[in-house]
Amino acid sequence: MAHDDKAADRVRSALANHSGVLEIRMMGGLVFMVQGHMCCGIHDHDLMVRVGPKAYEKALREPHAKPLDIGGGRRPRAFICVEPEGYSTEQTLTDWVARGLEFVATLPEKEGR
Repeated sequence: MAHDDKAADRVRSALANHSGVLEIRMMGGLVFMVQGHMCCGIHDHDLMVRVGPKAYEKALREPHAKPLDIGGGRRPRAFICVEPEGYSTEQTLTDWVARGLEFVATLPEKEGR
């Protein structure tokens, strides 16, 4: 499944001032790694955000948020997807990307980074 190029460009802009950003095609879309950790990405037209297991349930209560389904009924409890309506403005996109950045900042530094 292809990812939405316009949405990916918007995420790139939101991450432009952060160092250590790498793009990788995986999970049927495009994932943005920050300091070696998956942070966010585009899965079809949805914004995928790594919010962490503690913030997972709260994030799912947000408008247009749903569990990330990676197939076979697998739904990692650290990632959510936000439908395009939920990140349609630059502010809502920036807010969601910030949640991913906040969680990634709590993870231990990867060796070799």
